[in-house]
Amino acid sequence: MVDYLRDAAEIYRQSFATIRAEADLSGFNPDVAGVVVRMIHACGETDLTRDVVATDGVVDAARSALSTGAPILCDATMVASGITRRRLPADNDVLCYLTEPGLPQLAKEMSTTRTAAALEFWRPHLDGAVVAIGNAPTALFALLDMIDAGAARPAAIVGAPVGFIGAAESCAVLADRNDLEFITVVGRRGGSAIVAAAVNALASAEE
Repeated sequence: MVDYLRDAAEIYRQSFATIRAEADLSGFNPDVAGVVVRMIHACGETDLTRDVVATDGVVDAARSALSTGAPILCDATMVASGITRRRLPADNDVLCYLTEPGLPQLAKEMSTTRTAAALEFWRPHLDGAVVAIGNAPTALFALLDMIDAGAARPAAIVGAPVGFIGAAESCAVLADRNDLEFITVVGRRGGSAIVAAAVNALASAEE
């Protein structure tokens, strides 16, 4: 039999000690660094720090919004499922509209993906919300277009869709914004697990 560590608390402790020993977190303020550690824990890649771009105020903005009951708007059910409800400070709503009746027809009429079209259902909730996009680059592009067209602004955006078509480009557009609070992963890496981990870290200062 293989001898392996079985103590859950010790596994947890060693995991985060390893991340902090191997990852170069020097480019982030302490609050953002704590979120990045969680993101690394979700993907197992300590060099993720090279690709994370975040505003200095994203943690304060997200925590302030969540503490006052702001919803979390998710582009995919995998993102929504990965958010730990017990970490949320105000029993915040976690909303995803991919199963909304009429969405396939709306996407067809808009000539876009269902995930991007689903953002139309975000409009009543967008002002001061925390946005979590971990699957669809089209959703991140659509969000930024909505904001530029005059839609309400979220308090914070965690935008790190994964993939080969549009992912790097959408994150690069977000990373270039100076009018929004955000955290993103430039390049092809990202995904639901990383984004959900970031939201969980933003919701609570626990490690």
